[in-house]
Amino acid sequence: MKVVIVEDEHLAAEKLMQQLNTIAPEAEVLAVLESVEESVNWFAENPAPDLVFMDIQLDDGLSFEVFDELEIKAPIIFTTAFDEYAIRAFKVNSVDYLLKPIELEALRSALEKYTELYGQHQLLEDKVAKVIEQLSRTYKSRFFIKIGNRFQSIQVSKICCFFVQERSTFIKTMEGKTYDLDFSLDQLQKMVDPDQFYRISRNYLVNINCINEIVGYSSTRLKLKLATELDEDVIVSRDKVSGFKRWMDK
Repeated sequence: MKVVIVEDEHLAAEKLMQQLNTIAPEAEVLAVLESVEESVNWFAENPAPDLVFMDIQLDDGLSFEVFDELEIKAPIIFTTAFDEYAIRAFKVNSVDYLLKPIELEALRSALEKYTELYGQHQLLEDKVAKVIEQLSRTYKSRFFIKIGNRFQSIQVSKICCFFVQERSTFIKTMEGKTYDLDFSLDQLQKMVDPDQFYRISRNYLVNINCINEIVGYSSTRLKLKLATELDEDVIVSRDKVSGFKRWMDK
């Protein structure tokens, strides 16, 4: 079960993740989003998760504003300290409405309701999708690129990272050489093996074999030291940290 949490209180988000780990250890938290703007951007750029936990009052407005900007197909469990929004919450695809502080049994009941409504259907869809992907997907092993009047084939295994700079996309090889590409990072992310490459931010798709060191950058982000130097720090964005840790721990 893939989960997104929309919550601007760090301690509340941490507590919810701990409760989820107790009740539903199979739940994978894809992102913790802290504002309306961050939520709109994330849902616009990523496939819908299986379930969303959404606080109502955020730093930059009410979470209902997210639904004004785009359609969210995932079921929602609203979490809030106020009961005045209950009617409005159930006008969107809400499974339940939990008042803070969230009690463990209330959360368990909400997840049971979600499972009854969506769980079995989603489980079957996930299995079918995974089988289809495994049968049909092949990943690139080389990129054929032009360098002036010459051409060269670059093995994917020798690519340290793909990155975006000034709206152009580049390859950085393990040897420290840089070449430009005609693909976007979104396109490249689908072309390369996700077990080998991870999208750590809007601007970087990195090879696990090129990561020499991982250090704390702030309370919510990480900094990578790669085998080859780049012109700027390589930072794992806040909403990617949880997924990155799981990817590194496969």
